[in-house]
Parts: sequence; structure tokens; C-alpha cells
Amino acid sequence: MTLIWSGLALGAVYALVAIGYNIVFISSRTFNFAHAQLMMVGTFVAYTGLVTFRLPAAVVAVLAAVVVLVLAGLEERFAVRPAASHETQLVTTLGVSTLLNGAAQLVWGGQPLTVPFFGSNEVVTVFGGRVYPVEIVLLILAVVLVVVLGQWGKRTLLGLALLGMSEDREAAVLRGINTRRLVFGAFAFSGALAGVLGLFVGPKTYAVATLGAALALKGFVALAIGGFGSLPGTLVGGLAVGLIESVTARYLGAEFSNIMVFAVLLIILLARPAGLFGRVRERVV
Repeated sequence: MTLIWSGLALGAVYALVAIGYNIVFISSRTFNFAHAQLMMVGTFVAYTGLVTFRLPAAVVAVLAAVVVLVLAGLEERFAVRPAASHETQLVTTLGVSTLLNGAAQLVWGGQPLTVPFFGSNEVVTVFGGRVYPVEIVLLILAVVLVVVLGQWGKRTLLGLALLGMSEDREAAVLRGINTRRLVFGAFAFSGALAGVLGLFVGPKTYAVATLGAALALKGFVALAIGGFGSLPGTLVGGLAVGLIESVTARYLGAEFSNIMVFAVLLIILLARPAGLFGRVRERVV
């Protein structure tokens, strides 16, 4: 059970990254390669606020949300909006991710920094397995975000507008929806969420300049397994990746964990090309 809890907590981190991917993808059909790096910046801001300046956790959460929100807004304005196609946006967001990686290494260095958890650090036993409180919180956050965002998208006018814009952008414009403002809002919201989540992800992963690249890869795999555009799929995909990685590392060795994760991804995509919860769309030509 200790191994299972560890895998689920790691999978919850991947699911949180995939949720950020989906927030932007659902609204604009854009895959934001830099989202994991935005979460990485959130972990560094959390470290700076909690350790360097010794600020209260609530203040640090607001500070991280604002800093990463601004970065996400700038990304949308200067790297995504001028791009003419989704293919070009993949390149520009990848460039932003590289820029954030380099900037983080220049500002905070290349050594891993320990982000303290503002709650209890005492190990607890749940169903016979030992688990840290921050790992339980990560699991709860992933589940709550999937449920809340899913209901918000179905039951609010703004959520329905985002879904409608994702289905047919031109029709949404004809109905009077300001698509440019909504896309900017989706980027800003995903950035603010990534900043706040940095306070919870940092204690699990540490704050390190290579974190963004690792989270980006596994978050993408989680999204591909679950299905692009599916919030429940991000949760299932993230937890599956975390469990596969932990179990493989325990019984076969850490060097086989990535191989096993991508093997499972390949099998799932061969059976269901759109992912477990994705939908295949037909286009009439």
C-alpha cells in the first residue's frame, strides 16, 4: 500500500499538469507546452516566499498566482495570439518553455530546493500504507479540480461558451462570444492555478529547473492516455502513469519506468486512438 500511495501521489501531480493542459486545449484547441514550466515557476515562487522571505502560506499562494498569471498572460499575448495556426503555436509555446527553463536556472540555480509543506509533515498510515499529508492533499486536489471544473463547464454560461468556442470558433463569434478574451482568460486562469498548485507540488517534487521538462512529458502522456479534452481522462491518465512508474521502478528498476509508461501508452492508443475518454470526430469533406 505504501508503494500504491506513492504512485497515486506522483500520478496526482501528473494529473494536475494535464488538467492545466486541458483548460487551455478545451477553450482554444491549443496545446500549451509551457504549462509545466509555469507550474515549475510556481514551486520556485513558493520556495522564495516560504523560505527566503518567511511569508504566510496564504500570502505566498496569492503571490504565486499573480506571478504565474502574468507570465501566462504574456505568453498568450506574445507567443500564442500572433501565431497563425495551431502548429505554429506548438513551436512558440515550446520556445516559451525553453525560455522559462533557462530563466529559472539563472535566477534560482540548478540545485534542487526544498519547498516546505505548510501543513503537517508527519507520516500517517492509511489502509496499511505509509503516506505523507501533502500526498493526500495532492490526490484530493486532483479529484476536486476535475469535479468542480467539469460541473462548471456544464452548468455555467461561461463554461458552455468555452465548450462551444472549442467546437466551432466561427459559430461562437457569430453568436457574439468574444473568443479572444476567453482564450486569454483561459491562459490566465490556468497560469494562476499552476502558481497556487506550486505550493503543493513543490514539497513532493522539490523546486528544480529540470522539473518543468519532466512534468511536461509525463503530463502529456497522462493527457494522451485519458484523452484530449476530457477532464476525467486527465485524472485517470495521471494516476495510471504514476502507478505504472512507481511499480515498475520498484520491481524492474528505475531505468525501465519510462519504457513501461510509453509501452502502455502505445497499447492504449493502438486500441483507442483518441485515448480512454477521448472522442473521435468525423469530418465531412
